[in-house]
Amino acid sequence: MSLNVELLESSFEKIKPRAGEFGASFYENLFRMYPEAKPLFATTDLAEQQKKLIASLVLVVENLRKPDALESPLKGLGARHVQYGALPEHYPLVGNAILTTFEQYLGNDWTADVKQAWVEAYGAITEIMLSGADYDSKTVELEAVTASTPAASTPTAQPKSSVNWGIFGAVFGGMGTIATILLLLA
Repeated sequence: MSLNVELLESSFEKIKPRAGEFGASFYENLFRMYPEAKPLFATTDLAEQQKKLIASLVLVVENLRKPDALESPLKGLGARHVQYGALPEHYPLVGNAILTTFEQYLGNDWTADVKQAWVEAYGAITEIMLSGADYDSKTVELEAVTASTPAASTPTAQPKSSVNWGIFGAVFGGMGTIATILLLLA
């Protein structure tokens, strides 16, 4: 799959000046969309976690032109998350929150093409992680943009999930830079 690297880079550049706010908004969106997740971060230093999220975004975007540099760390990350008890259903939760956050920060620049670029990037990274975890990538596929999908829509209410939030918190509670990629991409 060929990613739209230029569009990913240029859209990410637009959020960089507000990176700190972006990180905070991501967690606000995650907790709003999936309120069951909030108690799991009660002992997490969210300011530090927000920095890790941004550092992970930087790592991914800076390596879009050399994806081989991401393959091994992402496969290892996927394998480790199986050990933590992570399931494929956990990946879309964070992916939905990160897409919502990009939409909020890019405003009118959040076009159907930009959304599709980020959906594809998220999908590619998730697929690499899942290949290390031996999960089926179809299970975590995000909805692709269609002609009828508005470029900047109001987020809709999310259905209740059957996610094991205890495992989710254990997986995402104390991650390093590479591990945080899951937070922004999953």
